[in-house]
Amino acid sequence: MSQIAVGIVGASGFTGLELIKIALAHPRFELAYLATTEGGVNLSDLHPALAGVCDQPVEKMDIQKLADRCELAFLAVPHQSAMAIAAPLLKRGVKVVDLSADYRLERETYEAAYCPHSDTANLAHAVYGMPEMHREAIGSARLVANPGCYPTAALLGLLPFIEAIDFSAPVIVDAKSGVSGAGKKCVETTHFATVNDNCFTYAPLAHRHQPEMIEKLSQLSGQKPQLLFTPHLLPITRGMLASIYVRLKAPIDAQAVAESYYADNPFVRVRNRPVSAKQVAGTHFCDLFVRRQGEMLLIGTAIDNLLRGASSAAVANANLMMGLDEQLGLPMMAHVP
Repeated sequence: MSQIAVGIVGASGFTGLELIKIALAHPRFELAYLATTEGGVNLSDLHPALAGVCDQPVEKMDIQKLADRCELAFLAVPHQSAMAIAAPLLKRGVKVVDLSADYRLERETYEAAYCPHSDTANLAHAVYGMPEMHREAIGSARLVANPGCYPTAALLGLLPFIEAIDFSAPVIVDAKSGVSGAGKKCVETTHFATVNDNCFTYAPLAHRHQPEMIEKLSQLSGQKPQLLFTPHLLPITRGMLASIYVRLKAPIDAQAVAESYYADNPFVRVRNRPVSAKQVAGTHFCDLFVRRQGEMLLIGTAIDNLLRGASSAAVANANLMMGLDEQLGLPMMAHVP
């Protein structure tokens, strides 16, 4: 079987590093192009942990070079930057998995939360990259928009229960992330002295991922839910926990519903005890726990924010786009103890 040439734009960041690690171990992907805005270094200069593993050059971003060498590109770059790269790549026949927010949302939602959109033509046919929602569409897509980490944790918990939820009551998402979710650049809130021995709320009811959750829930349920989302930062490097609270229309066997819904989805593990970030760290798994109390349902999920919340999700989407087994090359062994 021939190798599939892939490129990664944004090789210097945390999600770029995770993409590189997965691509290097992937049985069908050949890492044919690495780029940043500056370039001019070797990969081990950016990520010393890869010294002796991969010393491939990291080049200054060049659309034509990427298109000449690659069948598929991963864009691990900030919002607004991604659409400027995706459009010319798509025009040149390169398939794109975008890890930014640029193609995740409908135009009105995106522009209210981010900035004016300059590539509405491609936005119209982008597929939201959650296989548990859109597996078939992803398989035939040329452009896939990777979900945000918090929406991934929330939506994977909510999907089995869309028909059972009473959306006249608020959906409450209380989520906590490791500090790597804030990116590689250090700011006051990610400084060691701030994060160490601490846990704090940020952007309560104002985080940019909240409109993404609301939009996708609206599309799934046919209703406009009231969703209250509060993110917190934990003093851990990676991992994400979400506790989701909903009111049910009627009593259900929530464990049986979740197990049935995810029976054919091996990367969602329905647990019989509360979930733990450590048990999924370093993997593509989402662990899910449910407990009903009267008409109220607690849904707990755990993911690795850099992997299931970003890079391994992107590879799962790329696998489907290239006609491969969705599970190919995805990390399964947790970073334990």
